[in-house]
Amino acid sequence: MRFLRDDGHLARLLGRLAGGALPPLPPAAAAALVTGVLLAAGLGAATGITLFAPVAALLLAGAASAHPHGGRHDPLAVPLLRGAEYLYLLALGTGGGVPGPLVFVLLVVVALHHCGTVCRARQGAGPPDRAARAALGWDGRMLLAAAGGALGWLPFAFGALTGYLAVLLAYGAVAGWARTPVADLADTGDEPGGAGAPTT
Repeated sequence: MRFLRDDGHLARLLGRLAGGALPPLPPAAAAALVTGVLLAAGLGAATGITLFAPVAALLLAGAASAHPHGGRHDPLAVPLLRGAEYLYLLALGTGGGVPGPLVFVLLVVVALHHCGTVCRARQGAGPPDRAARAALGWDGRMLLAAAGGALGWLPFAFGALTGYLAVLLAYGAVAGWARTPVADLADTGDEPGGAGAPTT
């Protein structure tokens, strides 16, 4: 579950400082609620440092990144983090004058990144080392978007973030395929007439 959270460097630092004592669901739910209220109040009209308010609220959930996530309801923290990130990027982009297609492509690239994370978790494999070090995490992506809005460079920030994540996604896919060993059909019994062949 901690891998599926997709925490960035800042969220993991906050988690280490908290020592894993903070349960993941309450801060994630509270932060998502505060973020939703701030978005409903009109993020598009916000300027400057106020753009960081939803990110600062959501970083409360980052302090729980080191928790074992073994509770019954702890997995609910993951969709709360995903939903808050999508809504923030959508509200910031549409309210900040970013072209609609660019906002859409960024959300698609982020969603593909999350899909890749889920697939790797199912296979018991982590991302390539370089991709893991370069990953921004949900907190890094939101902070970069907020910084672009505060500086008046929001379209550029969205474009740069989209390109960066697309390159990182392609690298992770290629590196993952390259390091996956080719299965021996004889060992798996899938060759014609082998042990795994269906009988009639």
